[in-house]
Amino acid sequence: MRIMGLDVGDKTIGVAVSDLLGLTAQGVETIRRTSNKADFDRIKEIVEKMEVKKIVMGLPKNMNGTIGPQGEKVLKFADKLKKKVDVEIIMWDERLTTVAAEKMLISADISRKKRKKVIDKVAAVYILQGYLDSQR
Repeated sequence: MRIMGLDVGDKTIGVAVSDLLGLTAQGVETIRRTSNKADFDRIKEIVEKMEVKKIVMGLPKNMNGTIGPQGEKVLKFADKLKKKVDVEIIMWDERLTTVAAEKMLISADISRKKRKKVIDKVAAVYILQGYLDSQR
């Protein structure tokens, strides 16, 4: 069973998908956001093409664990997505995933321009891998 990881931002959505055994997460793409309809259509395409059975969506929380304005946006997005795809959606605490992704890309000596293009996809990998690891 494949599981999808999503890092939903205002401008982009990072997408990662697990292997069939649910052991490792691989980055798939970064969706450039244009409209909710286009975003949902692309996510649905990937779900169908890769036979995804579950989505793990990063939930941005404040460091004290509360949900702020960005977290509220992601929760609304998740509610709308639930009406478009027939798979379980799980919210996953994503605190510091973008920071971890940025540090990893910097340590790999990736240029700032290239980091900007892949940071959300890498953050989605971190979100999904965190979930996969917690299930073992």
